[in-house]
Amino acid sequence: MMGMAMAALGKSDPFGVHGVIVMLFSGVLLYLVLSAFYAPEPQVDRQASYYDDPIKVGIVLSMAWAVFGMFMGVWVAAQLAWPNLAFDAAWSTFGRMRPTHTTGVIFGFGGNALIATSFHVVQRTSRARLAGQISPWFVLFGYNLFCVLAVSGYFMGVTQSKEYAEPEWYADLWLVIVWVTYFLLFVRTLARRKEPHIYVANWYYMAFIVVVAVLHIVNNLAVPVSLGHAKSFTIWSGVQDAMVQWWYGHNAVAFFLTAGFLGMLYYYLPKRAGRPIFSYRLSILSFWGITFFYMWAGSHHLHYTALPHWVQNLGMTFSVMLLVPSWASAGNALLTLNGAWHKVRDDATLRFMMVAAVFYGLSTFEGSFLAIRPVNSLSHYTDWTVGHVHAGALGWVALITFGSLYTLVPALWKREQMYSAALVEVHFWLALAGTLIYVFAMWNSGIIQGLMWRTYTADGSLAYSFVDSLVAMYPYYIARAFGGLLFLLGAIVACYNMWMTATAAPFMTERQTELPDRGTASGAAPSPAE
Repeated sequence: MMGMAMAALGKSDPFGVHGVIVMLFSGVLLYLVLSAFYAPEPQVDRQASYYDDPIKVGIVLSMAWAVFGMFMGVWVAAQLAWPNLAFDAAWSTFGRMRPTHTTGVIFGFGGNALIATSFHVVQRTSRARLAGQISPWFVLFGYNLFCVLAVSGYFMGVTQSKEYAEPEWYADLWLVIVWVTYFLLFVRTLARRKEPHIYVANWYYMAFIVVVAVLHIVNNLAVPVSLGHAKSFTIWSGVQDAMVQWWYGHNAVAFFLTAGFLGMLYYYLPKRAGRPIFSYRLSILSFWGITFFYMWAGSHHLHYTALPHWVQNLGMTFSVMLLVPSWASAGNALLTLNGAWHKVRDDATLRFMMVAAVFYGLSTFEGSFLAIRPVNSLSHYTDWTVGHVHAGALGWVALITFGSLYTLVPALWKREQMYSAALVEVHFWLALAGTLIYVFAMWNSGIIQGLMWRTYTADGSLAYSFVDSLVAMYPYYIARAFGGLLFLLGAIVACYNMWMTATAAPFMTERQTELPDRGTASGAAPSPAE
C-alpha cells in the first residue's frame, strides 16, 4: 500500500519509480507468504530449537551483495584508468557508480553478514531461540529493501551527497523502522536467555545496533521538498553539517565496520581455534575504550577547515588514544591463538581471521597516525586515505566476515566441512594478494600525490599541475583495479564453495542436536563441540 501511494504521489519523479520498486518487492514477498498458506502447521516444539532459517537467507543475500558491490568497485576503479568505461551515459558515471559500490559492500555485504551472524551468536551464547517468528524476516527483508532503494536511487541520480548516508529521506525513514525492530528483537532474545552471563560478542553487537541508530537519525534529519518528491534538504547548515556528517561518517566506521565485526571476531575465532579467548577482561576494556573514544574522533576529517581549532584538536587527541582499545582487541585475538598456531598453518578459515586481526591492528594504527594534523596535511584528499580505508575494509572487515561465514555455513547446513578446503585456500590467497596490491598501490599513489601538490619552484609557484599528478597516478590506478579484480574473483570462488557446501557436501555424522537449553559455561568461549 505504501508503494502504491509513493507511485501515485511521485508519478514520473524518482520517488514514484521507487514506489513501483516497493510494490514489486512487496509482491514477491506476498507470493512467498501465500505460497506457504497450505503448508503443514509448524511443530509445537519448534521453540525448543534454534531459529536458523533467517540466518541462512542472510548469508545468501550477503554473498550476493558482495559480488555486486565488488564488481561495481572494480568497474569504478577501472574508470579511473580508462574513463571511456563510463560509456558516455549518466547512470554509469563515477559519481553515480561509486556510492553503489560503497553501499553494496558496506551495507549490502557487511550489513547482511552482521544481521545473520548476530542472529546466530545471540542464540548460541544465550541458549535461547530468537524472540520472534516474523520479526527476523521483517528485519532481513526490510533492510534489503532499504539497500535496493539506495542503489537504484544512485543510478537515477537520487542522493543526499553525504558520505555513507546517500539515500534520501523516505529510505532513511524506512531504515529507522527496520532498525528499531532489529534492536527490540535482539534485546528480547537476550532477555529470554537461559545463560545468566552475556558473552562479550553480544556487547559489541548491541553497541553496533544502538549507536548506528543514533548516528543515522541525527545525521539524516531533513525536510523533503514535498511528499511526492525524492529531494530533501538537511536541517544542518554550513560547518555544522560537515561536523555532524563526519561525526556520523567516522562512527559508522567505528560501530558498523568495527564494533559489529569485533562481535564476529570474539565468537568465531575462539570457536574455530578451539581455544578460550585470551583475556575476557581485556575484551571488556577494549569495548568501553572503543565506545567512549570513537565518539569524539570524527572531527579529524575536517583538519584545516572552518571547524573551530579546539574541535579539530579534540578529534586528533581521541584518535591517537584509540590505539589503546583497538590494539587491545587485535592483541587479544592473536594471543588467543597461542597453542593453536598449527591450526592457523593448516586451516585457511582460521587464517582468514588471523590476518583480519593483523589488518585491524595495522589499520587502527594508520588511522591514528593520519589523524595527526601535520600528517593529515600530506594525506588528506589523496589516495593514501583510499588505501587506508581499504586496508580496513578488505583486510579487516571482509576477511573476518569470510572467516566467520566459512565457520558458520557447514554448521548451519549440517555438513562435515566446507565442500572444498582447496577452494577456501584459493580464496584466501586471492583475497590477500588483492588486498596487498590494492593497498600498496594506493599508499604509493597517495604519498606521491601529496608531495606533488606541495612541491614549489624557486619562485614560489607550484611545480606540478593537477593534471601532472593524474598522469603520475596512471600505473597505480591500473594496479588498484587489478587488486580489486583479484578480490572479486575470491568472492566468486567463495559463493561457489558455499553453494556446493549447502547442496553437495556430505552431511555430518549423528551427534547431539543443538538445543537452546544446551550451551557453553558462563564466561567461557563457545566450545568447538557446541
